[in-house]
Amino acid sequence: MPPVRGRFAPSPTGRLHLGNARSALLGWLQARALGGEFLLRIEDLDAARCRPAYVDLLERDLEWLGLTWDGVPLVQSERREVYEAALETLARTGQLYPCFCSRAEIARAVTAPHGASDEGPRYPGTCRPLSEAEVHARTSSRPPALRFAPAPGELSFADALAGPFSQDVAAEVGDFVVRRNDGVASYQLAVVVDDAASGITHVLRGEDLLASTPRQLALHRALGLPPPVYAHVPLVLGEDGKRLAKREGAFALAELRESGVAPERVVGLLAAWSGLTDGAPVRPGELVPGFSLARVRRTPARTSEEEIRMALGL
Repeated sequence: MPPVRGRFAPSPTGRLHLGNARSALLGWLQARALGGEFLLRIEDLDAARCRPAYVDLLERDLEWLGLTWDGVPLVQSERREVYEAALETLARTGQLYPCFCSRAEIARAVTAPHGASDEGPRYPGTCRPLSEAEVHARTSSRPPALRFAPAPGELSFADALAGPFSQDVAAEVGDFVVRRNDGVASYQLAVVVDDAASGITHVLRGEDLLASTPRQLALHRALGLPPPVYAHVPLVLGEDGKRLAKREGAFALAELRESGVAPERVVGLLAAWSGLTDGAPVRPGELVPGFSLARVRRTPARTSEEEIRMALGL
């Protein structure tokens, strides 16, 4: 059996907020309860939005909470050659092809029904039949993205929290981008390559990423890489029923830390949202002995600014 390895993989596009901190806590607890390692990965491929200052902040925030990680953090922006090698492997499968369509052109296509929300409209395959001569001619005026054409048919897996999940990626999502036209690897490709390279055995993340998992499994298969065990946690929702996220800027961990809030109170709140405790202040290590995914709530937690302030003593 391979050693158990979990990971937390934030994008440094802003300050770490309570919703992401909860995923980090649960992933850390899962790895530690199984006697495994917990790795940190910096997903900074979006150079226009990512900032080094946010990397420093999130590392300080995790240390403040008591969520230690093993080894040196993997940084995606330093791994372009690794992703290019994976793309060469995909090209040999015959499932990769260049695409010259812009988002606007895809959206205007009459034959493009709506696909997965993070992909936008389902790609109608406009560029798939292009000949080598046509590809060469178009490349001179516009650099292409690269799309992966998944095999048709249902792709199913058993999520450790959400249960059985199936999706026909070819029919529901269509051919998806694995390298953007600026040469940057897509999230879907990078996460698969990096999880495999780091020996990640367990991925715990928010339920909003559940629908992207079949795409990642399709890439795992095409690249001949073993997939991890997935667990997608129901989100924390605000009073409006929307995801608790970076819009709740007042509850960024950096501000809580600087305002003197005890980290134990934050961990207690995150644990209560997850169904693990009654919300009393607690250190992460104290939660490890009794932790199991069976104890994690299967429905979204709902909260309000008033409840958060009360729990944190603000």
